[in-house]
Amino acid sequence: MKHGKKYIEAAKNVDRATYYEPDEAVRLVKQTATAKFDETIELHIRTGCDGRHADQQIRGAVVLPNGTGKTVRVLVIAKGDKLAEAEAAGADHVGGEELVPRIQNEGWLDFDVVVATPDMMGVVGRLGKILGPKGMMPNPKAGTVTMDIAKAIADIKAGKIEYRLDKSNIIHVPLGKASFTEEALQENFNALLDAVSKAKPSTLKGQYLKSITLSSTMGPGVRVSTAKFA
Repeated sequence: MKHGKKYIEAAKNVDRATYYEPDEAVRLVKQTATAKFDETIELHIRTGCDGRHADQQIRGAVVLPNGTGKTVRVLVIAKGDKLAEAEAAGADHVGGEELVPRIQNEGWLDFDVVVATPDMMGVVGRLGKILGPKGMMPNPKAGTVTMDIAKAIADIKAGKIEYRLDKSNIIHVPLGKASFTEEALQENFNALLDAVSKAKPSTLKGQYLKSITLSSTMGPGVRVSTAKFA
């Protein structure tokens, strides 16, 4: 993969053989975010889990203290009084069964997170092939299948993010924006690592967090020491 001049210059500031302390890694990743737009700071955690086993699956959610810097569009699928509750709580889109053909046939996906009430999961299940691959399928562990619609929306708008293993047993999550202060990114980092550390499967043998890497959208990866989280 070829890299541009900015990437090559930024990469000179990062020693690929060094595992940095979290605060130093945050400083470096901000320093190497040199694109003309406000880059997203991303966190990649390679785990020792085997997601093929149900008891080693990791999935949950955490509210980042300083948000993600991104405006999140929330779709609520519900019925009855919950529709009005969702609108009052600030949902961007609200509806019921009539949304299924709109998403299935018209390709409507003008939302980032889907929240549903438990009694609508039979309806939402019909959208699994579309929402599942995009990581938007509502899930109780992520707090997106709930009767407390107002709280779910408030948490998401405040910076709640979902974390889960991909097929390579790696967790990829946004941590904030390059324009955030080092302190704000560090607080988000700590909140996320605390949540992921607590989610360690009891059946896992061997090392849980194998590697932690911070990067910006266009910048080089910065390795973070896992010593504090072992």
